Amino acid sequence: MTEGNFVDYVKVYVSSGNGGKGSTHLHREKYVAKGGPDGGDGGRGGHVIIKGNKNLWTLYHFKFKKHFKAGHGEHGSKNRSTGADGADVYMEVPLGTVVRDTETNKVLFEITEDQEEKIILEGGMGGRGNWHFKSATNQTPRYAQPGIPGQENQVTLELKVLADVGLVGFPNAGKSTLLSVMTSAKPKIANYEFTTLKPNLGIVEYRDFKSFVMADIPGIIEGAAEGKGLGHYFLRHIERNATLLFLIPADSKDVSQEYAILLDELRRYNPELLDKGRLVAISKCDMLDDELIAEMREEMKEDFKDVPYMFISSVSQLGIQELKDKLWELLNE
Repeated sequence: MTEGNFVDYVKVYVSSGNGGKGSTHLHREKYVAKGGPDGGDGGRGGHVIIKGNKNLWTLYHFKFKKHFKAGHGEHGSKNRSTGADGADVYMEVPLGTVVRDTETNKVLFEITEDQEEKIILEGGMGGRGNWHFKSATNQTPRYAQPGIPGQENQVTLELKVLADVGLVGFPNAGKSTLLSVMTSAKPKIANYEFTTLKPNLGIVEYRDFKSFVMADIPGIIEGAAEGKGLGHYFLRHIERNATLLFLIPADSKDVSQEYAILLDELRRYNPELLDKGRLVAISKCDMLDDELIAEMREEMKEDFKDVPYMFISSVSQLGIQELKDKLWELLNE
């Protein structure tokens, strides 16, 4: 999937159908002098329904169609005939989609299961026909209820990527390179910050035909929790990852401080993110010899005593298989 085809945020206009009018028909038959009222009810207006589809990975199909309008209910007719219901409109979305009211930014619901359906706007009820209103004192009512009008609203669809492992790190830490080495994904790779602007997903093949999904997420910068840089645009994707893999390059000025900044940004955005499984990987270790790695390991003992860490290189494949083993272990604890 190319970067331009990954759409994870879109606003759409939705409108449900009007309910049909009830009928005011009076029964007419050759040998029935006073047939009485027999007007049927109006049909209900169509609903607008959001439906989960596990085969979708992006909101790209909403890029060119942003108006969804359900059908109106038919009017009632004679012989107590109820009008047909308006056609429902189904909007299929990938799993992990959050639906918000655009005006209030209130979360309406989330879609997390395949074929899960949620009514986003209900169609108007059909009006009752005049036969409902007959009584001993009013035997020929010549009135019926009008249908209830449908509703309209603008909603925001926001995709939070569902992945087993999320790559977390500063820009240019080597996340895309690692994803390309561990999976068949082909993310954009270049030697400048914010090469990755949209999340990339890849499937890591493990032993005995097992696999798990890894997500390369745009780099975090200090102040991201307040919206700095790409800010909230990508932090929401981290919420749906089961395990977080922190990637810190070996040429970083201070590995411990960089890890502390990353943790602090996640905590300020959503403290619950710190409850997820964590693993720290020191990347670009092909630049180090064994002596330097041993020295760094000794320095990191105190600051990283509560979180597992390892040294890897995507270029030389150093520690890649061990990394897969450790991630599999964390995912299946």
